[in-house]
Parts: sequence; structure tokens; C-alpha cells
Amino acid sequence: MAALLEALVRVPTENPPGRELGRCAGVLAEALERLDFAPELIQLESSGDLEAPAIVRGSVGDGDALVYYHGHYDVVPAQSDSQFQPQRRDGRIIGRGSADMKGGLVSMLYGAAAARALGLLESSRIVFHFVCDEETGSTVGSGHLRDAGLIDPDAVAMLTAEPTGGVIWHAARGAITLRVRTTGREAHVGHAHEGVNAFEHMIRIAEPLTALSHELLQRRTGFPVDDEAAAGSMLVVGGQADAGAGFNVVPGSAWFSVDRRFNPEEELDQELERLTGLINEAAGRAGANAEIEVLQAQPSVRTDDEHPTAVTLARCVEAVEGAPPAFRLCPGVLETRWYAQLGIPALAYGGGGLDVSHGPAEYISEAAMRQCAAVYALFASRARR
Repeated sequence: MAALLEALVRVPTENPPGRELGRCAGVLAEALERLDFAPELIQLESSGDLEAPAIVRGSVGDGDALVYYHGHYDVVPAQSDSQFQPQRRDGRIIGRGSADMKGGLVSMLYGAAAARALGLLESSRIVFHFVCDEETGSTVGSGHLRDAGLIDPDAVAMLTAEPTGGVIWHAARGAITLRVRTTGREAHVGHAHEGVNAFEHMIRIAEPLTALSHELLQRRTGFPVDDEAAAGSMLVVGGQADAGAGFNVVPGSAWFSVDRRFNPEEELDQELERLTGLINEAAGRAGANAEIEVLQAQPSVRTDDEHPTAVTLARCVEAVEGAPPAFRLCPGVLETRWYAQLGIPALAYGGGGLDVSHGPAEYISEAAMRQCAAVYALFASRARR
């Protein structure tokens, strides 16, 4: 398990931009081949900067109860190239993607291998889906699985190995990401009166959105969270922004980002309409031309913690860990949404920690990897409608 994780970490699948995805998919396909998991490499059409995007698919078991083990092998950009040189010490494997979530992929593969070796798959079948672009929305990988009919709505469960730190994420926020552009007319600073300042338009449009962001923080979710202060509904205005051609020129163009993470009690269509309505109203008041580009629009997701699938997973965790796990709302978005939209109970459970994921010292405990593998082995054998 450690050797495979180290091999995966060495492939710098940074996304964005989406580097070396094809090479990493090949490493995973070879691992499935060694484990006799019937690997299939699905080459996808190029999209943006993604380099040789692909889905790695495989399966084990012949039973009627279908369980999907889903994960992603792209990682967020590293703070240093040294993060792609894995270090194994003090019971940890350190490196970019070890927690989020290449370590989880390894646990799923070896958990399935253990389940087969112990005869636990007589009535179950595991299908692996490892995708390439979760960190930038997953519309290429998971979107292809859905559009190509490769997700069977009769499956009994879906599990993903995101870094939950030992809790079960049974719900996740939805996501809306916008880019708002304004246009004006350039002019030299010495003739500023002849220009139309696109930056000025931009800040007038952003102002009511900023006010909304503070209002939304008071809109609390009823789902359990680790920190009650994080129970609000989230909106970040201007996480990215740009304007103009130079300091001595009236800016003729400007843009800023709007990123919304809404709670499961809120609806995608209503929240998208609220944002675009505010932008258009503010642009009208400012006499500005505003162009709205929707970069992402994903619904929230939930599986009741009393659903039989959730109860089964909790019992499997308790059998391995010795204590029942807590259920929590994921603070971000999850790929469980692609399966839940088809009526499949979908959950996240993994041994990595969100507190170290994406950071310069990202790691996963080898003990946590083994324990998760045991949980995955048990869950595949017990999950039922």
C-alpha cells in the first residue's frame, strides 16, 4: 500500500492546470491489473488545459449488490516541487495528494482485495471510478460517467475516500462560481475625462454582493458541523479580480469572481437567480455593462444519517475503530452529488485529514490507511438497500 501511494504521489497531477493526468491514470490501471480488478482506461476528450484526461474503471466480485468506490487522482497545486517526492517516516506518508486523496484510492483498492481474499463479496460487486478533475469541478470525469450512462441508478451505495478525518460526511454544500466582467473605454490618465472606468463599475456591482455575504453568514444549517461558527451559508466576492492595462490608463475592462457555497437547505436555482439578479440590478443602477459567466453550478447533497446505508457504514467504522463515528456536513462540495442525483445513497469516509490537505506538509497515517481499507472491505460486503 505504501509503495503504491508513493508511486502515485510522484506523479504531479496538479489541477489546475491538469498536468500528467494520463501518466497517473496509467499507474492506477497497472495497479488494478496487478490486483486482477479488470481495469478499463477511458480516454476523455481534451478540455481546457487538462493533460490526457482519463477515467480509470475496474471491478471485483460477481454479486448483485453493486457498490461504487469513487475517488479522484488530481491534486491542488503544490507549494513546492519537493512535495512530489514522498517521504515515509514516523508512520506517515508525506506528500501532495497523500491525504486528498491518493491515499484513499489505495485504501479502496486494498480493502477490495481483502474483501475478495476473505470471501466477503459473494453477494456484492465493487466498481471503481477514479476521475481526473475533481479539484476543478469534475464535469469532465464524473460528468462523463453520468452522461455516458456508466452510473447504474440501481446501485446500493456509493462511497468516496475524501479526507474526512474519521467522521462520515453524509451531506455537502452546493457550489456556484461566477466570473463577472465589466467594460468601459480606455483613456490616458491625462485625458481621464474621455474614458469610462470599468473598475468603478466593477466595485459598484460587487458592493451589494459583499453585503449579501455578511447576511448569508447568519443563515445557519441544521446539519452537524465541527465548528458552529462555520454553520453559516458562504459567499466570497473577489477571490480573484483584475482590471485595466496599466496604472496610467483608465481601465476599459475589469472582472471579479463570485464563489458561493450554499447549505443543503438551500436550492441551487434560487441561489443562482439571487446572485445574477443582484448583479444585473447593480449594473443597471451604475449604468454598467455586466457579463456573467457561470463557471460552476452544482447542487448540494444529503443522505440521511438514519438511512440503512449510513447506519451500515457507521457500524463498519465502529467494528474497526472501536467507537461509533460522528456524522458531519462537509464544508465544501463532494462528488457524492453525481450519484445522489440518481437516487444512490452516497457518503464520504477517509483516513486523511482536511486540516492538512492542500497544505505544505500534507500527509496520511499508514495506520489510518489500513483501518480505512478494513472499513471499505466490510462495507462492500454489508451494504444493501
